[in-house]
Amino acid sequence: MVFTRLREFREKKGLTQSKVAGYLNCSQQVYSNYELGQRDIPTDVLIALVKLFDVSADYLLGITDNPKINR
Repeated sequence: MVFTRLREFREKKGLTQSKVAGYLNCSQQVYSNYELGQRDIPTDVLIALVKLFDVSADYLLGITDNPKINR
């Protein structure tokens, strides 16, 4: 679930894997592994993705189907 949502939001923002990887300060291959589910996402990276995509962590993690952050 996390992996498909990462790709979904990356594509909605019109970003390449390389651009997101640059934002996260990691290689494109590492980010690709996150999207493919081949690598666990560290907490600090998850927080950065939540900020980049403007969605809740619960949504990215598949806990809820509501992508909005409750503020």
